[in-house]
Amino acid sequence: MSWRFYLSRTFLMNPTLLTLMTIFYVPGTVYGYIWYRGQLIDTWNEHPHWQLPFVPDSPTASLFFALALIWLWAAPKRPASAFVRGVRGIVEALGVVTSIKYGIWAAAIIFAGAAQGDELVWQDWMLVVSHGAMAICALLYARFFSFGPAALAVAAAWTFLNDAVDYGFGVYPYLPFVLKDDLAGVAWFTFLLTAFSVLAALWARFAPEAARGRTSLVPNKKF
Repeated sequence: MSWRFYLSRTFLMNPTLLTLMTIFYVPGTVYGYIWYRGQLIDTWNEHPHWQLPFVPDSPTASLFFALALIWLWAAPKRPASAFVRGVRGIVEALGVVTSIKYGIWAAAIIFAGAAQGDELVWQDWMLVVSHGAMAICALLYARFFSFGPAALAVAAAWTFLNDAVDYGFGVYPYLPFVLKDDLAGVAWFTFLLTAFSVLAALWARFAPEAARGRTSLVPNKKF
């Protein structure tokens, strides 16, 4: 069996695989919010409460992607309602962009800390594997979603806003101690990674269709 089969619609959209992914994504998302419990409490006590939604970056990315995946599974056809299409497109675009971004970000920060002497423990390897899988799944499934350029623009705006709040108000994810003196570099890396993730989402969503001659990179009447 060719490796291409494992990248095909037949394999990736198989109901059994989608069921397994849902089984992993839903508890994983819940666990992610539990992981951020301490920082959420600190933010509640020390920051304006409106900043709380900007704290749990990775689990919120996982939540958006899980919702998009479940929606795709339950209703693969585009909804008739323009409003529902718009909401669905934004959820899908947010799921793809933020999963690519925070999937790469978490692994990069862990390895950057290790390069400066931070000890890697089993939880770090768990995070590298799980977040790497987030980014890979987002790239693989983007072409099955229906979001258009407008929804992608909304996702980009939200993700850049998240970066601005994180590093402008100090609610960024906790970093390895050895990276505390590299905060400016981490912030620049984060903003640049957001730009890269938007471009990667654009490519993953539209390039496969364009290669088959089905659509242009700017499809009509898609949010």
